[in-house]
Amino acid sequence: MKQETIDQVIKFRDERNWKQFHTPKDLAISISLEAAELLEVFQWSRDDVWCREKMENMREELADVLIYGIMMADTCGMDLDEIIQEKIRKNSEKYPVEKARDHKEKYTELSAHYE
Repeated sequence: MKQETIDQVIKFRDERNWKQFHTPKDLAISISLEAAELLEVFQWSRDDVWCREKMENMREELADVLIYGIMMADTCGMDLDEIIQEKIRKNSEKYPVEKARDHKEKYTELSAHYE
């Protein structure tokens, strides 16, 4: 994500003086609610539903999740690149390519494929 986009999100919030309402708790709740709205796009759909059939709704709900995530990172003083890179590093350790490739299991179950 471009820094310009992140800055636009923060500017939007600050122009409305909404930071005062953005506690980590309330932002976490908002992320969860928006994620539920994203999930609702798929409610009662077939397993094989194509993304393009509901793309506009998906785009809006995913944008809401990401916007609240940006605001939470800002409120908590987190650097988005840093926390994402750290999570990728941790996931790489949990899911090494030689064990995880072509497997969907959680990392705690991957060793069963190699015993």
